[in-house]
Amino acid sequence: MALVYTYSLWLIGKQDFGLDQHTLRNLMARWFFMSSLTSRYSSSPETRMEQDLALIRNCSSSEEFIRTLEQEISAVLTNDYWTVTLPNELATASARNPGQYAFFAALCLLDAPVLYSSMKVRDLLDPTSQSHKSALERHHLFPRKHLEKLGIKDKHDINQVANFALVEWHDNVDIGDRPPSDYAPEYERRFPPDKLKEMYWYHALPEGWYNMDYWTFLEERRRRMAEIIRKGFESLK
Repeated sequence: MALVYTYSLWLIGKQDFGLDQHTLRNLMARWFFMSSLTSRYSSSPETRMEQDLALIRNCSSSEEFIRTLEQEISAVLTNDYWTVTLPNELATASARNPGQYAFFAALCLLDAPVLYSSMKVRDLLDPTSQSHKSALERHHLFPRKHLEKLGIKDKHDINQVANFALVEWHDNVDIGDRPPSDYAPEYERRFPPDKLKEMYWYHALPEGWYNMDYWTFLEERRRRMAEIIRKGFESLK
């Protein structure tokens, strides 16, 4: 629904307000990102779209059209949204959480490398690259069996969005159920300090994350994931 309604606004901008492709593409990319991240059209989508059309009904110029949509984006994606609401929304085990999809999208937009790899996330997620279909996998940073040994057995706690990262499939196999304090230092030796620091920033991982208390780790990573999602969104402007 986000795609359909964003395309409707794109057509209005093109046909009714004569916006050029470059301006319209950037504006609609940000609108689509905002709509997808916040599930804007998931509940009562027709009513929501009617409200959006009402926003632009009195616009008489392309400048007013742009300003109106930009103001709505800013009203939805406030600083409190990025620093409070989004981190809280990432506290879930749902594999279909919009925040997780937005995080993966941000990694593509920012041209980030795969965790502990020189390959790019965007290349391995490219649906046109059939040879890479299974090259990338979601990996538990704190593996399930390791957490169970610590007394954490609830699937909701183990499968938290913040406990997943994208790794190459062969790394996922090699890591298995090893605790992060075992495998992470080994993988860190692949990279010089500056590259490792940059990689950890992209993947929302604090230095020495593998030695952190699990609950502290989740809270800190959710905050950092929200920051990366924000950076990805801002790169569209």
